[in-house]
Amino acid sequence: MINIDWYHTLNKPFLSPPDWIFAPVWFFLYLLILISLIVFLWKGYCRYKAKPFILFGLQLVLNFLWTPVFFQMQNIKLGFVVLFLLWVMLLLTIQSFYECSKIAAILLIPYFLWVTFALYLNFELVRLN
Repeated sequence: MINIDWYHTLNKPFLSPPDWIFAPVWFFLYLLILISLIVFLWKGYCRYKAKPFILFGLQLVLNFLWTPVFFQMQNIKLGFVVLFLLWVMLLLTIQSFYECSKIAAILLIPYFLWVTFALYLNFELVRLN
């Protein structure tokens, strides 16, 4: 179980959304991520699917790594580093998916936009605290 009480004590950026927004947004994003992967695997036409699939896996590992780093370790700076690496891997994943399936790539754009916003929030948390 993750204790986020310490998070509520932090100075937050002006654009910080309320806590209740995260669960529905992530539910929607994970649904799009899953659909994107299915489209890529079933409908993607490219010679080599290994590279995009590996990039997809790496970004997903970084996605799942951020929460324990940020909330359990309470390490805002390392969380920012993980999130930045996720942002880079996600960008590479989208580019790689695009070569095989434009639809699979487009389905990842809302995720990329949310991670970009999260990167801004995490940066501001580092700066303000």
